[in-house]
Amino acid sequence: MQAPAQARRRIGNFSATPTFQPRISASEPVISSSRDITQQRQLHESRPLWADTPRIGIRAAHTPSKSEYDVIVVGAGISGALAAHALTDGRRSVLVVDRRTPVRGSTLASTAMIQHEIDIPLHKLAGMIGVEKANRAWRRSARAVEQLTRIVADLGISCAFERKKTLFLAGDEYGSRALRSEVEARHVAGIEADFVDAAALGQQFGLDRTGAILSDISASANPAQMAAGILRAAVARGAELVSPLEITDLRTTGDSVFLATAEGKILSAGHVVFCSGYEFLKSLAQEDHSVVSTWALATPPGTDAPGWLKDCIVWEGADPYLYLRSSRDGRLIVGGEDEESETAYASPQKLASKAKVIRRKAEAMLGTALPDPEFVWAAPFGTTRTGLPLIGAVPGLDRVFAVMGFGGNGITFSQIAAEIVSSAISGHGDTDADLFAFGNGAR
Repeated sequence: MQAPAQARRRIGNFSATPTFQPRISASEPVISSSRDITQQRQLHESRPLWADTPRIGIRAAHTPSKSEYDVIVVGAGISGALAAHALTDGRRSVLVVDRRTPVRGSTLASTAMIQHEIDIPLHKLAGMIGVEKANRAWRRSARAVEQLTRIVADLGISCAFERKKTLFLAGDEYGSRALRSEVEARHVAGIEADFVDAAALGQQFGLDRTGAILSDISASANPAQMAAGILRAAVARGAELVSPLEITDLRTTGDSVFLATAEGKILSAGHVVFCSGYEFLKSLAQEDHSVVSTWALATPPGTDAPGWLKDCIVWEGADPYLYLRSSRDGRLIVGGEDEESETAYASPQKLASKAKVIRRKAEAMLGTALPDPEFVWAAPFGTTRTGLPLIGAVPGLDRVFAVMGFGGNGITFSQIAAEIVSSAISGHGDTDADLFAFGNGAR
């Protein structure tokens, strides 16, 4: 089943005047093959903001240096980068491969609202999977943001990483009463959050809503620079990066996994980790996971916006809903209007029409006119009914792991995935692995 529309966020779109000419270009081609073992999708309809930023290139070899590795990671976006970071310990041989240029897949489409808040509010998730499991999932998400903060600092990555507060606004799906219940649920789970009533919301933020939740433990960044920096660090510690290299088939036998490449070569590994986002393993296509479309925009640098936006990222309990944040150089990044379709993102007509809706909603929320956007883009992403990702061993495939269904929490859940998978490969497991495992029936 698919997550309800109001529970998904963080890719976005923007509106435009009739004369608006967004900066767009064709996506990198997706290599098609009848032998592909992951579903092929064009990841972007137009050019995302991050494609034009510096320091996102990374040197990659054209061919692997050998045929056998301890671990092969398939996918060189933020998920693959964090997995490589966790797995490269100086003892294992780690190979990272991607059929695209590294960091040029779904990571480019992210608006990088790095939140501890899961798409499904805690009090609602508790009714779906139980209070104990819901509390563990939310606490694990909060710890992941803290760990991401440490990783960026420890590696010295220049990626505009900033800690932020989150302002979750009441809307037509979750009103002030639901938000009060949510605050109580978070307090029980040991997660700090404050309810802001309508009067305080108007006085402090100039927003006209019946209430909001203000919380910490979130962040923002340039996702492409972040992924590239983590990949470079993994390579510096011994990981090998090869691109383009397409995996077309796999077999498991005994203590090895064998991967066939599009060039007809065979690679083997003790373990394989698929970090291919919503281009998921065909064998994992299931009703618990679905792919939806979403849209995003970025205004020019120095956009006039309320000063408090420098410290907060914003989303709302509406259906459909809006989310937004500012960047370090003063752009406003806005998104929303998700649609339950695997293909809608590819429509130029929808790109234009949904952009207009989002721009209008953002202007109404903030009470100010916004300039024409400089970038507009669209993309698909994977989601689940509960908003929790699918992370762990692939049923029926020994020594093969996959991570998918990240919804609007791609970077946060990627860190959780890196921790869970690396622990499993190391042989000591993870106490929260059951929350995200394939086939646990929770989703």
